[in-house]
Amino acid sequence: MKSSRDTLPFHPYYTMKDLFGIVVFLIPFAWLVFFTPDILGHSSNYIMANPLVTPPEIVPEWYFLPFYAILRSIDFPLLFIDSKLLGVVFFGGSILILFFVPWLDRSKVRSGTFRPLFKPFYWLFVLNFLMLMYLGSQSTTIWWVPVLGKVGVVYYFAYFLIILPLLPRFEVTRPLPASISESVLGAART
Repeated sequence: MKSSRDTLPFHPYYTMKDLFGIVVFLIPFAWLVFFTPDILGHSSNYIMANPLVTPPEIVPEWYFLPFYAILRSIDFPLLFIDSKLLGVVFFGGSILILFFVPWLDRSKVRSGTFRPLFKPFYWLFVLNFLMLMYLGSQSTTIWWVPVLGKVGVVYYFAYFLIILPLLPRFEVTRPLPASISESVLGAART
């Protein structure tokens, strides 16, 4: 049961809100591009390139680090697939699986606010993702980096392939509000 309080016309409310967000984003972006283009660069970018030697401290940008950690953590062969190909398969699968999340999460309630069991698994996934990001920036010569990387890879895939599909079978969700304003303002003000 929806009330008229739950709706707003798209224009001018959302178009002006989105236009404001774009302008707020473009001001610092333009400052970075036109005045300090090298501020986010790495100092190794100014070393003369040698096609035969890759510096060991070179790592991907921060947003690719978790996936790079997944690629590096697969250092064992499986059946007839060698470790390099298996690492690439897991790397590609870790990105490809994100496209299937709407079908993997079978819960009728989509909001995490009303799903008490979903929250701890989700926050554990966020911590795991940050751990993989940290591990992707570290050297693999440290003994615990590959070990924690493998644990992170297992939880990353278990979250999508085991936890999300099975959690709705065991989870008792809280009742959904009748209106959006009821969940924000409380039942007394609607």
